Amino acid sequence: MTFFRSTKQTGDLGEKEAAKLLKKSGWRICARNYRTPHGEIDIVAQNAEYIIFVEVKTRNLRADSRYGRPADAVDRRKRGYLRYSAAYYLHEHPCSKKQRMDIIEVYKSEQNGKFTVEELRHIPGAFGASG
Repeated sequence: MTFFRSTKQTGDLGEKEAAKLLKKSGWRICARNYRTPHGEIDIVAQNAEYIIFVEVKTRNLRADSRYGRPADAVDRRKRGYLRYSAAYYLHEHPCSKKQRMDIIEVYKSEQNGKFTVEELRHIPGAFGASG
């Protein structure tokens, strides 16, 4: 029997793997799926120097390649929502650290209903205040 995951389930699995990657790299996770009136931030994390707002994009390693890299899905409109959401977060949780917008691409495969992460790609500073 073949199991098909919803887009939400796939996204949730990718976000879980991205959070693991950040933790292994020394980041402290402050929030996951932080909702604001402007949208949602997948992960908010910080270390001694930075607070980062992370958009996670998960794609099937083979089938979704026709759509380009996962980061390509973070278009101008989505970047705007993320900037507004980050400002909202900082209003509620003031922080004097440097701020950065990152993307984590999660490349996965799925066989017999089992999700396997093939590759994780962290893109620090993927876009800035005007990007």
